[in-house]
Amino acid sequence: MSNPATMQDSSALASEPVRDSEKGHNGSVEHVDINKNLDAKIRNPLAGISRSQLLADVDNFTREHNMDEYAQLLRKGALVAQDPTCFEDIQGAEALDEAEIYALKREITHKWSVPKTLYLTVATCSIGACVQGWDQEGVNAASLFYPKQFGIGSNSDRDTFLVGLINAGPYIGSALIGCWFSDPLNNLFGRRGTIFISAVFCLITPIGGAVTQNWHQFLITRLLLGIGMGVKASTVPIFAAENSPASIRGALTMTWQMWTAFGIWLGTSANLAVGNVGPIAWRLQIGSAFIPAIPLCALILFCPESPRWYIKKGRYPEAMKSLLKLRNNPIQAARDLYAIHAQVQVESKAIGKATYISRFWDLFTVPRLRRATGAAFVVMIGQQLCGINIIAFYSSTIFKTAGATDFQALLASFGFGAINFIFAFPAFWTIDTFGRRALLLFTFPNMAWSLLAAGLFNLLPNESTTHVALVAVFVYIFAIFYSPGEGPVPFAYSAEVFPLSHREVGMAFAVATNLFWAAVLNITFPKILASLGVVGAFGLYAGFNVLGFVLIFLWVPETKQRTLEELDYIFAVPSTLFIKYQFTKALPWWFKRWVLFQRNATLEPLYHFDSPPPYSEPAHASAVDKKVTDEATGITTGVETTQGSERI
Repeated sequence: MSNPATMQDSSALASEPVRDSEKGHNGSVEHVDINKNLDAKIRNPLAGISRSQLLADVDNFTREHNMDEYAQLLRKGALVAQDPTCFEDIQGAEALDEAEIYALKREITHKWSVPKTLYLTVATCSIGACVQGWDQEGVNAASLFYPKQFGIGSNSDRDTFLVGLINAGPYIGSALIGCWFSDPLNNLFGRRGTIFISAVFCLITPIGGAVTQNWHQFLITRLLLGIGMGVKASTVPIFAAENSPASIRGALTMTWQMWTAFGIWLGTSANLAVGNVGPIAWRLQIGSAFIPAIPLCALILFCPESPRWYIKKGRYPEAMKSLLKLRNNPIQAARDLYAIHAQVQVESKAIGKATYISRFWDLFTVPRLRRATGAAFVVMIGQQLCGINIIAFYSSTIFKTAGATDFQALLASFGFGAINFIFAFPAFWTIDTFGRRALLLFTFPNMAWSLLAAGLFNLLPNESTTHVALVAVFVYIFAIFYSPGEGPVPFAYSAEVFPLSHREVGMAFAVATNLFWAAVLNITFPKILASLGVVGAFGLYAGFNVLGFVLIFLWVPETKQRTLEELDYIFAVPSTLFIKYQFTKALPWWFKRWVLFQRNATLEPLYHFDSPPPYSEPAHASAVDKKVTDEATGITTGVETTQGSERI
């Protein structure tokens, strides 16, 4: 970890300073080029503006958007947004009252004290994830039964391919259709309306799948299910991220994967409950996935719309009303509204407005967007490369291949689902303290060796009583490492890295990447398993884990504790500068600290913050306040809230 006293300016790594054209009011730096941030500065777009100019801008803003009723509140909020740690120093008519000061202090010391409406929103998003997991798991056990009933249960290449194709149907439908519908649907109906539409798909299609009479019909229902899953997976994490404060955004957004894991567990429970009822068991296993879609359809109607979606549409009064429901005090809502507005103005100047097709093209041509796209691609494809879904989709088949009976295979799969869910809970605390990148770099090597061990224990004789037990143990160890790392991080990370203008299409690309490769796994894994056996298949994916570790080390920046708007500056840092830093600074520091055990080794930070985040320690906090704040904001676990720095 770094020491503020020894911090050096990472601009020594850069080849040129900020240009004069970026100078703003009174000669201060107005903003950083969010396509080429060579000095790795994270700047507040309101910094350097004189008080009189800022208040005049706010007055113009309120008149332009018919927000006169919030005029005085927005003047206060803008001043807080300009300097988030000195809100007690504001003087004059805009001075904060005691209740406002208390609220701003309390959001630091009690970051989980948020309105019930926000918790309702997160709970609804969690149910959406549960639907996803249950849908995914239903086919796991059904694969033991429906191929025979539909006449595709032989070991021929054709039947093996058809079973893989049917199992992959939702992922094909998601990757090729559903994900790409999310952008126009969000544009027309908002986040809430889009989630409702996707929930209806997920309510109807499992029932349809349960009553199909041949594999052709079953495949069609699986593809239609995929459309709903793709729309939902591309929207729900965005909805959670946009409604959450930065200090706990990672924890609230990661509920997507955690409750997907819970849905998988519920799916395994349902599979186990009906596993011995006879020929209709697989129909009940497929059809039961409609159950969690019912509360999702109902609860989404009671959630406030994303304030950032309203801002994107220029509907600022409605954005303010949403923020008032999602924050404890109106001053927090006013601060967040004006801060988002200010950064959106910077984004629009740098990126501009575009059509759906041009926005998609921008993902690969605009430097800031290209870096976010690359990072999201790495974490999303890493989730498939790590091997979790070959176990989630085919755990029953794998355990049966290892020598278990049908019921024992279902029971072992149930244990896998339980572990996958339970061990996701630590990420609630670690994702916003240790950070997304650190969790990934820690868990990938451990997933590699545990998956390899699970494969190697298949070399034991089938008649050995320890054969199935040891395979199950190391599969469970693999799940223990997966659940707090590569499990929750990809969807949370991808939902936050794109700017507001391209968030839907960026998330659509990320989710399509994830689900497309999930489809590829579903189709190819039966053949891989038949060709390489369990040992070869697990060894192959252990190697993919090593590859995933390398890609994350080189291409995935940290995003913890920064607002969605501040991430523009994180992804403005050129990839060559980021990679050079990892090799010349981060890697030597890690070797000194953890191989040579040099306790005095310090890591020079890459990013430098001109102002602390809005959830950091007030400038005039008392000694008691400071102690509580340090504990609440995670200084001892890797984040410094001293002005101008953050530990990497």
